[in-house]
Amino acid sequence: MALLEATGISKRFGGIVALSELSLGVEAGEAVGLVGPNGAGKTTLFNCLLGILRPDTGTVTFDGHDLNPVIGLPAHIRLQRRLPVYRRARLGMGRTFQRIELFTEMTARDHLLVAERARRGTGALWKDLLNRGAPTEDEQARARAVLELLGIEDVADLPVEALSLGHGRLVELGRALIAEPRLLLLDEPSSGLDRMESLALARVLHRVQQERGTAVLLVEHDLEMVQRVVTRLCVLDLGQLIADGPTGAVMGDAKVRRAYLGEAV
Repeated sequence: MALLEATGISKRFGGIVALSELSLGVEAGEAVGLVGPNGAGKTTLFNCLLGILRPDTGTVTFDGHDLNPVIGLPAHIRLQRRLPVYRRARLGMGRTFQRIELFTEMTARDHLLVAERARRGTGALWKDLLNRGAPTEDEQARARAVLELLGIEDVADLPVEALSLGHGRLVELGRALIAEPRLLLLDEPSSGLDRMESLALARVLHRVQQERGTAVLLVEHDLEMVQRVVTRLCVLDLGQLIADGPTGAVMGDAKVRRAYLGEAV
């Protein structure tokens, strides 16, 4: 059984079909790319996988856990059975967003420490009020390990607003990694980066996947970055999966080139 399995996922917004009977899987430790033109349904699929949206049809399983309610049950029962986003995260699903979401006045290190405290569930207001909320040595060590993995130790104590966009993307990635996800869903992580920053990010992602065994599902428009990170490529067009296979073979597929690259074939 695959680590992540999505089967028959459909999602409509009024008269617009965002996803239509879409099925895909990600094996443990596998790096998979998800590409397609704007409006193909990539972010909608991510939101269905993570529970931000409820699919109209289909099932999502992660590590053997059924994440979605049975389609057809009464609404109040579906809501009771729906696994919330934070519980999916605790199962081992991590995500970064297309639009960077950081606290500008906090340092890179503080972002990781807060994420680690949230992972442990040990934060409490009374500890802060009694000045007993300082990070433990173990929390500091885990933050240092992720900063080293990302290669940003030298800017760890600068406020995020003083960092480049490339460094900001790495901080957001680190915040997801410190939770030790088994699957990392990345929504256009190179958005706004120049070529050198994108290549640096690709190297970090490859290292994460190789050294930690973290599975990756990558939505990305930068095809050079995609080819450096993933070994399998899935292509969406108008909410449907039109290709799935080894990256090189899919990139050479005539149907993919027409839909995604806009080439006359």
